[in-house]
Amino acid sequence: MTTAYISDARVQVHTLGGHVESAARLAAVRERLSESQVTDHMLALTPEPISDAQILSVHTQDYLDLLKWTEGQSGVQLGADTYALPESLYAARLSSGAALRGVDAVCSGEAHNALVATRPPGHHAIPDMAMGFCLLANVALAARHAQAHYGMERILIVDYDVHHGNGTQDIFYKDDAVYFVSTHQSPWYPGTGALNETGEGAGKGTTLNVPLMVGVGDQGFGRIYEEVLWAAARRFRPELMIISAGFDAHWRDPLGGLQLSLNGYAHLSRELIRMAEELCGSKIIFVQEGGYDLEVLSHGMLNVAYALLGRQTVSDPIGAAPHAEPNISDLIARLKAVHGV
Repeated sequence: MTTAYISDARVQVHTLGGHVESAARLAAVRERLSESQVTDHMLALTPEPISDAQILSVHTQDYLDLLKWTEGQSGVQLGADTYALPESLYAARLSSGAALRGVDAVCSGEAHNALVATRPPGHHAIPDMAMGFCLLANVALAARHAQAHYGMERILIVDYDVHHGNGTQDIFYKDDAVYFVSTHQSPWYPGTGALNETGEGAGKGTTLNVPLMVGVGDQGFGRIYEEVLWAAARRFRPELMIISAGFDAHWRDPLGGLQLSLNGYAHLSRELIRMAEELCGSKIIFVQEGGYDLEVLSHGMLNVAYALLGRQTVSDPIGAAPHAEPNISDLIARLKAVHGV
């Protein structure tokens, strides 16, 4: 089993002092993976920045023009929470390029699965606007690439970031070829992802939102995967899986209120890999999204690497969440009713 590893330090030119989404996030991940020596057992691949045409497969021309305009500025805010420096578009092109390189590796047979360690993240970027630290929609761009270049007709995207992947949802809301699943804290930023948001038109029924109350952790997530996600995935029968791997649903993350542990996260990753093994010939790509406690983020990505390599090792120096979880039986019953699983 060959696992591709795609990461590039050139994305680190996009960083703003004092901002929570900074170069320190990827640096911590790359250092952890290197120190653990897992990268010695992975196929290291180099990404290339994506082209204008690739960006326009998901984003609008007006938005691309705005991003190009920022290259001539000293630094601007694109909304309340997202910054752009003169180097940011280049970094975003390269970050998205890393996700596309993962698709190339897996879909061409160069590797069985892939880990993409990159930033800036992408799941909040909508077609015409930056949001939530995200400039380009990395995972959505990767899915479009898989459709256009490898003829993938059924792609499953699973997002376990603490925040709803509103950008990914918007892009594929009417697309029945992409099944989007998001488990996220609610109410929380960005305010989307209600249970009744299930898609429109041809895409009706191919969006599965799991809005979670504060405090849900390992037990609740485990039930959602076992009782809802497995059935939905088997019904959809994906040819490829892409995971938005955000580690801010960990109980110690400063930007969330869910209670996953690193052990809990590792269980979710292994379940997703088992799904890929059963349903799509192990074709699965994990793409880094959020996570703002650097120790949690780096160990979380390390555990994904272990799982992709088929190792049973789990690194969790932090331990279990300190509080009891709420009961989510009612939520699971509603999910089953709405989605017929």
